[in-house]
Amino acid sequence: MFATGIENSIPKIKGGSVRVDQMESCGHYRHWRRDFDCVEELGLRFLRYGPPLHTTLTGPQQYDWAFADETFADLLRRDIVPIVDLCHFGVPDWLGDFQNPDFPVQFAAYARAFAGRFPWVQLYTPVNEMFICAQFSGMFGWWNEQGTSDRTFVTALKHLVKANVLAMQAILEVRPDAIFIQSESSEYFHAETPAAIKQAEIENSKRFLSLDLNYGHRVDSEMYEYLFDNGMTREEYHFFLSNRLRHHCILGNDYYWTNEHRIAASGQHRASGEIFGYSEITRQYHQRYRLPVMHTETNLVEGPNGDEAVNWLWKQWANVLRVRNDGVPTVGFTWYSLTDQMDWDTALRETNGNVHPVGLYDLNREIRAVGKSYKQLIADWSEVLPTQSVCLSVPIVLPSEYQAGEAQRQRDGARQLRRSEQRTGVGEVG
Repeated sequence: MFATGIENSIPKIKGGSVRVDQMESCGHYRHWRRDFDCVEELGLRFLRYGPPLHTTLTGPQQYDWAFADETFADLLRRDIVPIVDLCHFGVPDWLGDFQNPDFPVQFAAYARAFAGRFPWVQLYTPVNEMFICAQFSGMFGWWNEQGTSDRTFVTALKHLVKANVLAMQAILEVRPDAIFIQSESSEYFHAETPAAIKQAEIENSKRFLSLDLNYGHRVDSEMYEYLFDNGMTREEYHFFLSNRLRHHCILGNDYYWTNEHRIAASGQHRASGEIFGYSEITRQYHQRYRLPVMHTETNLVEGPNGDEAVNWLWKQWANVLRVRNDGVPTVGFTWYSLTDQMDWDTALRETNGNVHPVGLYDLNREIRAVGKSYKQLIADWSEVLPTQSVCLSVPIVLPSEYQAGEAQRQRDGARQLRRSEQRTGVGEVG
């Protein structure tokens, strides 16, 4: 699955007084038809995309589907497969922030309503980058609640992951053959000095927390104490252990130049640049969860030479091929995002109107050099990879085939399997 995405981050900053809406600042609300044209021009069939949560979920079980109805009807017409991104770094004003314990249940109801309205949608990323969202909102003090403590981090994390789990359950009630592609940041922390080794070990355990909880994987012993010291209850922890839906999931992991860190004895860390690289870190995540993998985000700024992003694209693709050839079941690759973004040079903490030139297209919807290279990469490899492993294919139903008899039989089979899982508990705890 070669994919791109349309950036739909919506965090609030400045004490909650300013909403940062990337669909607005990048012009998608005005140019969405042209954006979908660009997807087709690249030869892509898969698009990470979702409606803006803050204007669609207008109240408890209250929805404004106007924009989603228009855009998703066009995706259906074009037979583009959306990987639906339902929550990307923010919540509606009426829900406040990720400290709100009502968020998971309200979000699950929204996910169920979305799946019911668009039953032909099969692929979902219910909550994007749960770990990063909890860090930036609950630990670093940058977004939403702007928390700066371990307790606010753990609170945000458990609410984000619970929302994701409940949303998966809700979607499966409507679309039993739904497939969930997590998009989570893959991290690694390198100790700068011997005195920093312990701190690096802690951070290298903490990086797995969101996926451990999401997949019902028992956390490391030190993390167990950390969670309970900072507000997680036994009941909450056992909720995650007893709701394993990993067999419906693809481990989507993101890798950027900033995903590896140098950490000091004080705990302060900074980006180290690429040291291990995507392939080595992905092997670590796959060894832990044993799930099919998809590279769900990467990009690099187009610099003064004009070839920096192109070289990064090919380096990431070489890493994807490396892990695939090493036996890690790898099903997709994504350059994120379709167009340039705004103000990511300050991680959306400020609204300066700075263009972040990381897109396959610029904000005038003119293709960049990396866009041309990605188009060629897709043309060269899309016919080759499926023939290398007939067994390594995802049971995707194209939007145009939703009503077909074989697709209906797949859903019926998935529905029976889901009932068996719920009756016996085998799928939930195995």
